Amino acid sequence: IMMSSMLSKDLRAKYSVRSVPIRRDDEVMIVRGQYHDREGKVTQVYRKKFRIHIERVTRDKANGQTVPIGIHPSKVIITKLKLDKDRKALLERKGGKDKKGKYSDKDVNA
Repeated sequence: IMMSSMLSKDLRAKYSVRSVPIRRDDEVMIVRGQYHDREGKVTQVYRKKFRIHIERVTRDKANGQTVPIGIHPSKVIITKLKLDKDRKALLERKGGKDKKGKYSDKDVNA
């Protein structure tokens, strides 16, 4: 199961890609829900429950134990990517198609 999240505006401009599958060391910002505007690193991608766990987004249980809170990946934006060669290849593949339409700007202006 792949869980994808949207990229922040500056990353979207840089790579010309809208969303990317989320992975463990990405830095994200929560944009919806009780914990919105919190930022942190992804500590776990819980595929079975379709949730991600984020650093410092935790709750204290009655017995004093702290447990991470699962956040849905569609409710976060990725602010910093952890890049390795596979991820770079994915961005190249997805963002490489700069000319999306049939006509270029030159054709339109002519």
